[in-house]
Amino acid sequence: MREHTKVIQIGNCKIGGGNPVAIQSMTNTKTEDVETTVAQILELERAGCEIIRCAVPTMEAAKALREIKKRIHIPLVADIHFDYRLAIAAMENGVDKIRINPGNIGSKEKVQAVVDMAKQREIPIRVGVNSGSLEKEIIEKYGKVTAEGLVESALDKARMIEEMGYDKLVISIKSSNVMMCIKAHELIAKKTDYPLHVGITESGSVLAGNIKSAIGLGTILHQGIGDTIRVSLTGAPIEEIRSAKLILKTLGLRKGGVTVVSCPTCGRTQIDLIGLAGKVEEMVADLDLDIKVAVMGCVVNGPGEAREADIGIAGGKGEGLLIKKGEVLRKVPENQLLSALEEELNHLRNGAATV
Repeated sequence: MREHTKVIQIGNCKIGGGNPVAIQSMTNTKTEDVETTVAQILELERAGCEIIRCAVPTMEAAKALREIKKRIHIPLVADIHFDYRLAIAAMENGVDKIRINPGNIGSKEKVQAVVDMAKQREIPIRVGVNSGSLEKEIIEKYGKVTAEGLVESALDKARMIEEMGYDKLVISIKSSNVMMCIKAHELIAKKTDYPLHVGITESGSVLAGNIKSAIGLGTILHQGIGDTIRVSLTGAPIEEIRSAKLILKTLGLRKGGVTVVSCPTCGRTQIDLIGLAGKVEEMVADLDLDIKVAVMGCVVNGPGEAREADIGIAGGKGEGLLIKKGEVLRKVPENQLLSALEEELNHLRNGAATV
């Protein structure tokens, strides 16, 4: 982690300065629909979301933030484009942070009005720049969209807000081009001590987005760059949280939660290993246990391959094995493998020893 980055307080969450990388997501509900929005946020909280952002395209949405804020437990961020009055209204209704692109807010006077309200209420501003919204003059300067252009644009906007008398800032520079995004973060990390919100924008479907995000965020975070992340997926927001947790855990930046390992299918596989592994992942997705669970496709190598796991199952033809620390606990019918694993996980969760 870049421990020298500024610490920014967002509601009850601190980012920067060596604090743990915070996981973010964004609702895909109509913010005006308070009940649906709150329900989704609470689901994301349970999955491990630590900061949530809502789109604010209308004044009704801005006003809805007050009630939403009352019923959730994590910091609430308002995503603002074009209309500075929506940013002011969002802050008046209690959000913990706003996300703006000063370039599309309009005149300097309008940006100043937003900054003045943020300063008055000590609300952090996330300055966001995406490769798709880079200013024409910067594109012309570099000949195309480049990492250098993204960095210049972001720092120009941060400097503008600094000159308006405010420095509670978080910077994000996102691109759908993974290698460009990596390079941009490497460049900006040397030029500013503001905390960085890291993500690969428009990364695609759950499959494509996860691969791009794992490569991009993994490379950036492994260099100690980044203070909060969002895995942007074209899918249910809860998938973003699960992916972010796994990326951080794989990098050793987050502990806790169940890690599932499973073997690839081969000619010896005599069960629906793909379906079984998927069901196990779903079963443990929100389980608060710091353990490794193995799902193996055959009883020949299963116990040995699962030796490093805390608990595991290995399938065979019509039956399978329940394994703990590489030792076979018992043999069970194939259709009972999942329930036997669930029973053992409940024992572990409740701190009880298996008989």
